[in-house]
Amino acid sequence: MNLSHLGTPVGPMTRVHGGFANRMYRLDTDQGSFAVKELNLVDRRWAYHGEDVFRFERAAFAAGIPMPEPIAAGHGTLVHRWVEGEKVPEAPVSEEYAFEIGEILARIHALDVAWPAGPVEEPAARDWPELAARAAATGQPWAGELAGEVETLLAIARFLDTCERPGPVVLTHGDIQPWNLLARRGRPVVLDWELSGMIDLSGELGSTALSLAKGPGFDDIRPAVFRSVLDGYVAGGGVLPPSGPSWFAFMIGGWLGHTRWNILRCLAGVEASTGPDLALSHEAVRSGVRGLPGVFGRLAELEALLV
Repeated sequence: MNLSHLGTPVGPMTRVHGGFANRMYRLDTDQGSFAVKELNLVDRRWAYHGEDVFRFERAAFAAGIPMPEPIAAGHGTLVHRWVEGEKVPEAPVSEEYAFEIGEILARIHALDVAWPAGPVEEPAARDWPELAARAAATGQPWAGELAGEVETLLAIARFLDTCERPGPVVLTHGDIQPWNLLARRGRPVVLDWELSGMIDLSGELGSTALSLAKGPGFDDIRPAVFRSVLDGYVAGGGVLPPSGPSWFAFMIGGWLGHTRWNILRCLAGVEASTGPDLALSHEAVRSGVRGLPGVFGRLAELEALLV
């Protein structure tokens, strides 16, 4: 993308490290500061609806959703106004912050924006034995851990393919997690909208509420924070779907798919030109292989948060 319309640079464009899927840069010009995101279109897990995402973002920004202003979208590149704020740590947020996130979700779901496609519904991958064998043959540092969890990963895949989603399906951000949030004067700013799409409401609410109510693992879950997201959603005009395991299927399925995607990047053994650095992919694989069995084994405990 030609960035000349953003003004005259006052310094070099600098890489901002830490992205799980794409690459981010900061550009400072005489017209302000901008976040320039280079999207990974080489090995995405599903098609990217760039124009539709940008249109959705523009509608959300116009409706007053706290988020960076979307400036431009081109093939493989997104530009937003840079927003200063504090990073949200992977730790339980305050109940007030969680409540406001719930309200924001209700406002997003109420937007009247056309979308070209329904939810991405693909069968969960079942090639975990083959991936474990390839990992062992290529000497991956996490190969032994992966081999030890193959049966559990297969059980997770079966759960995802049989779990009933009650609906409704909503057009939404799809990835409101601590790493996609800022706190500006203590209030939320929602970043990184490129995973927007149609999602079962229970999965969206469960994923968001749980991510804000816990730390890096699942040993410190704050039920009051979890409920604050749901209370905020209702206060914002939303209606909660029926309780059940579907509230956590979206999160588990996304994590499973993300883990497999990073395994494939690690098996390739080369530093890709787009997407996360290879070291970050190794970290994501370890996190998934160690964390997924634990959260799957605690589904009944997580469902108790809905009562």
